Amino acid sequence: MPTPITIIGGGFAGLTAAITAAEAGAAVTLHEAHRGLGGRARTAEGPYRTNEGPHALYNRGPHWSWLARRGLLGPMAAVPPREGARFRFHLDGELRRTPPLGMLRLTRRRPEKAPVDLDFATWSQELVGHPAGRAAAHFAAVALFHHDPGSLSARFVQERLRRATALPPEAHYPRGGWGGVIDRMAARARNLGVRIETSARVDALPDRDGPVVVATSLDAARRLLGDPSLTWPSGRTVLLDLALRPHRGDPFVISDLDAPGWLERFTAQDPSLAPAGRTLLQGQFPIAAHQSKADGVAHAERLLDKGFPGWRERTLWRREAVANGRTGAVDLPGTTWRDRPAIDRGDGVLLAGDQVAAPGVLSEVSFTSAVEAASLALRAARVTPSRTPAP
Repeated sequence: MPTPITIIGGGFAGLTAAITAAEAGAAVTLHEAHRGLGGRARTAEGPYRTNEGPHALYNRGPHWSWLARRGLLGPMAAVPPREGARFRFHLDGELRRTPPLGMLRLTRRRPEKAPVDLDFATWSQELVGHPAGRAAAHFAAVALFHHDPGSLSARFVQERLRRATALPPEAHYPRGGWGGVIDRMAARARNLGVRIETSARVDALPDRDGPVVVATSLDAARRLLGDPSLTWPSGRTVLLDLALRPHRGDPFVISDLDAPGWLERFTAQDPSLAPAGRTLLQGQFPIAAHQSKADGVAHAERLLDKGFPGWRERTLWRREAVANGRTGAVDLPGTTWRDRPAIDRGDGVLLAGDQVAAPGVLSEVSFTSAVEAASLALRAARVTPSRTPAP
């Protein structure tokens, strides 16, 4: 009988690890504390199919091909060409159709040319000047969820700036929300024999005969393992979901270049996210430690006033939240992903998630760390791969 592998956490990382291990023939049990799977990739039920903050799937990332090979991507939505013309930049208090030329020049620089040891603000402003460098830092916040992107490692920010401005655009959107991807992953796991237990909170490492993959937030992993070294900086951001009656002139995106902030009309690419005749906006507005949710909401409302005339009278539904330490790792000057908490914690305990030592942008870190954790677990369990990844 195969040595069992236990996975704690049923989000994107936990399901990736479960599928990877089960495809190799391992006996896998997955524990999820909530009633439903998905973690931050859950899609809300009800008329407005919101994610926990703006979500996209980058088609050049490693998880894209992995999901596609297994038939787990499902139908995807790209940004309609006409909506690209409705992209707006908020700069010097006004909405513009184009960003500063210096910012565009900066986006052409390869990430490996950016230094690890220098902050992005200093590096970028030496190349293109203060206004353009500041604008580039704030634009990159769409993939950072951090209130001061310029203070982070230049290499780290530049990689995300390049990915966010790639042409053709990398960002694609699972139709119906990320929950559809999670549902397909869960079905795949169950078909492979994974035992999935929901509403099954784990407060201490279980008695076990095999390795365990802890695929939770880093905060939860620190408490579970009693390991104070499991820390790494992340962002703190206000999340805004807003349903409006549509207006013909509504922009597709407003990217704030004066301060990090992002509003996106998600029904532009996927009308199924809201009832017919309604517009769904999702935005994120990073805040510093001394700021409150009200500060982020006020920032959002200033952008709405600029770009969505009469939005208050058009509002049909609204929700606000704060995501604290739930938006992935950020690397300070002098650090890279290799310096984050290691996947292998010893004694058959492995970590997976978006704040651990794995490369990638946003959910790619969760994916890459989960595959590595599953591979190490299989090695520890002495499982010889016996199945193919065909769906």
